[in-house]
Amino acid sequence: MRPIRYTDEMIAEFKRDGYWTDEIFSDFWTKNAKELKDREALVDSKYRVTWGQAKDLIDALALAWVKLGIPKDARLIIQAPNSVYGFLARVASERAGLVSLTVYPYLREKELEYMLERTEAFAVCIPQIYRKFNYLEMYKGLVGKSKNLKYFFLFDEDVPDGAPDGTFSLIKLAHQKIDPSDLRLLDERRFSSTDDVGLLTSTTGTTGLPKLVEWPISSRVCTSKARIDIWRLTKDDITMAIAPHAGGAAGTLTYFAAPLAGAKTVLMEEFDPEGALALIEKEKVTAIGVVPTHLVRMLEADETKYDLSSLRFIRSAGGYLPPQVAEEAERRYKAIITSDLGTQDVGSVSGCTIDDPGEIRRRTVGRMLPGNKVRLLDDDGKDVPEGNPGQLWFRGPHAPAGYYRDPESTAPVFDKDGWTTTGDIVKSEEGCLWIMGRSKDMIIRGGQNIYPAEIEGILNEHPKVANVAIVGYPDKEMGERACACVVPKAGQAFTKEEMVSFLKEKKLAAFKLPERLEVMGALPIVGDSGKVDKKVLKSDIEKKVAGGQ
Repeated sequence: MRPIRYTDEMIAEFKRDGYWTDEIFSDFWTKNAKELKDREALVDSKYRVTWGQAKDLIDALALAWVKLGIPKDARLIIQAPNSVYGFLARVASERAGLVSLTVYPYLREKELEYMLERTEAFAVCIPQIYRKFNYLEMYKGLVGKSKNLKYFFLFDEDVPDGAPDGTFSLIKLAHQKIDPSDLRLLDERRFSSTDDVGLLTSTTGTTGLPKLVEWPISSRVCTSKARIDIWRLTKDDITMAIAPHAGGAAGTLTYFAAPLAGAKTVLMEEFDPEGALALIEKEKVTAIGVVPTHLVRMLEADETKYDLSSLRFIRSAGGYLPPQVAEEAERRYKAIITSDLGTQDVGSVSGCTIDDPGEIRRRTVGRMLPGNKVRLLDDDGKDVPEGNPGQLWFRGPHAPAGYYRDPESTAPVFDKDGWTTTGDIVKSEEGCLWIMGRSKDMIIRGGQNIYPAEIEGILNEHPKVANVAIVGYPDKEMGERACACVVPKAGQAFTKEEMVSFLKEKKLAAFKLPERLEVMGALPIVGDSGKVDKKVLKSDIEKKVAGGQ
């Protein structure tokens, strides 16, 4: 299945420049099985497997799928919590020439019905029951939403009575003995790293249904290598998925990067702050993948009860991490916080190295990744002077092919030469990108632009503030005004007078001062993604304003 956007010329360019290779992710599992055979590769609360064992399980599962008659390029939805077999299913799907779509466990009928119809999936990989929710029953009710859906593979060792036809224990399939000569069946279905769609991802999106994004494998391998260099990741590292491995916050570190370096991965199925710290100590974890919400909650626990001396760096993504939270985490955990920029829609843009000074790591998204070209444009499409804010446009080998089988939706996102925008307003200073806000979140008050991230960054420094989001609300006179939605630290009260006084002390221009304050217990987030749902905030505030509050 050819990626919809990449032309032969683009592919040749990225291969010529050395950014794209013929490697696919399963190659690295094969390599590690030879070189690190008896070293552990994956660990969860129930299973521990070495690289050698993982390779055998991947091959057995991939062969089982082929022998069941699932055709090459068929789509397979994996809805798994952080787990060894959820991880292996992703690799096995690539090995079998199947296009996987790994989704968050919290998705339900509305989103999954759309995904099944859109992908025409042949199979799903699911737990029977997780968090007291019966996934098998849900999918039984969704049969017919994909004209091809025939198989249900359970992350359980037994198939329950009454399960629909085509239900198998994924674990038992992975433990079947195989004839080594059958491996040629897998080799014959090998994906081209550049000319095939190798996997799908979904956006978390705050509006409507998630979008499905298609990727050539070479793009993800390219980004993984760049991240390994930034993080100085090696086979002696032990990574840990605290955020769901289906998303970028933990998935980039654990699923995509760790196997390329030969690093072991620990998978935490159920997050709780104390449990996370205890698991870091137990497994001697060197790097964790979190969303900001996880880190904030972990900092509420007493870390001195645990030996965290192994922890080297923390990859936080999927939402804004307040600088003071990053600084506190670095001080208490003696570990480096990294930051970067990228989205599922347009790919990976930039990143800080673990060697960058704290001010750079905490307040910028670093430098462009190798191969990426960048332009900052004003509203007229002209380049802005150095140090001035502009909308970020970039082009490079770290981008997806576009929206799945949807050239009409892809065309407005990527131009014919491959240029795209994250929608962020940024400024560039000394080679680093400073985020000012998103163009769609920009507030226009009386014809003047207000960038929410600028105000959020300052307010997050206030000693009473735990978290903040700035959103616009409609106003007859000014068009829009700014509202600060603030979560105070435990036991603290926070007033509008304190907010305005603090912002004035920081020399913020008067027109940027929020004219409304909403004190909240927590900010709404999108599922488990950690991203603040500004759509919900805006809607709630608009209702209050309309009601005269």
